[in-house]
Amino acid sequence: MESQKVKELKDDAMLDVKVNKTYYMMCKSALYTVFKVLYDNSANPDVFVKQIVAKEYKDMDDTQRLFYTLSLLVAEIEKQGVEKNAFIEKEIDIDSLKAELSEKLNESNED
Repeated sequence: MESQKVKELKDDAMLDVKVNKTYYMMCKSALYTVFKVLYDNSANPDVFVKQIVAKEYKDMDDTQRLFYTLSLLVAEIEKQGVEKNAFIEKEIDIDSLKAELSEKLNESNED
């Protein structure tokens, strides 16, 4: 039998990973992309997300696992960002944002 050595984190290992704005935005974009694949307009988006993350990891399909994993990553980045006062606040036009998101969801539904 052939074997190969691989590296695996220790069970008790905790790492602090450096993240810049570009990587944070890439993670959020990836999370949104997976959300568009999963979301079927059957429920309020918040309720829909809570239904997914309430499942046991072993009971999720691969896409749900990806969504959950990215959610945890983005949440941890945001938690550390708040702790380090790394966020700035800016005002956005809610109507424009809703229109843009709606357009993007419609585009993905046409694919």
